[in-house]
Amino acid sequence: MPEHIPAQLPHQSHAAGEFAGRVALVTGAGQGIGEAVVRALVARGATVAATDRAPEGIASLAETLTKEDGSGKVVAYPLDVTDSGAVDGTVARVEAELGPLDLLVNVAGILRTAPATELTDQDWSDTFAVNTTGVFHTSRAAAARMTERRKGCIVTVASNAAGIPRTGMAAYAASKAAAAMFTKCLGLEVARSGVRCNVVAPGSTDTPMQRGMWEGKPDAEQGVIQGDLASYRTGIPLGRIARPSDIADAVLFLASDRARHITMQDIYVDGGATLR
Repeated sequence: MPEHIPAQLPHQSHAAGEFAGRVALVTGAGQGIGEAVVRALVARGATVAATDRAPEGIASLAETLTKEDGSGKVVAYPLDVTDSGAVDGTVARVEAELGPLDLLVNVAGILRTAPATELTDQDWSDTFAVNTTGVFHTSRAAAARMTERRKGCIVTVASNAAGIPRTGMAAYAASKAAAAMFTKCLGLEVARSGVRCNVVAPGSTDTPMQRGMWEGKPDAEQGVIQGDLASYRTGIPLGRIARPSDIADAVLFLASDRARHITMQDIYVDGGATLR
């Protein structure tokens, strides 16, 4: 007789209530990947503290995404992740107002492009202040609380540039590599407390940051897909630029109970661009 096949799998992806009752904090939530993560979490029932240095985007999210039935909501918290005191205060406020933090998603980031020999001290320090030190500030504040409760999850959105040299992106790539390794080291330290820490490394994604590099280049998207031998850059084997929702899907998988035995991992979501 043929083996019985169950009518449905035990875990349903994209389940509407997958994150019901959970509180998440997302940095860099005002646009791009951060906004996509917020939207995906709310759609699955989470209560999300949306943070960003610019208040306009997160205010709009809070107004438009909070569900009338209370099954998911967004609360805006303006925050500069480079300010450790502000981070500690915001995390404490989120827990007091929304409940214990179950999930932190580090998305906030900036990009300063230039040949390494032309980077200014300010370019370097600003990039590391947001992309690396900001991740340290938020992760330290969240992990301290999560370990006490012996549960929680941290996902850092880094970049595939953290794992492969890129011309003109030395500060960005180095800062993202540092953030990724910090997240893995933190994951090792908190694993015995049941807290998981993982990294998602996007490739070229259709965000305002990406489009900022395309200004004045009408065929820039196709150029990225095809690759550029002069800049030692391979193309994208899947033949398309990622959408922010592609990255959000990877983040939500790692944050979900479906990934309960996954920690200290670095998942590249780049269409094969780094040939990993």
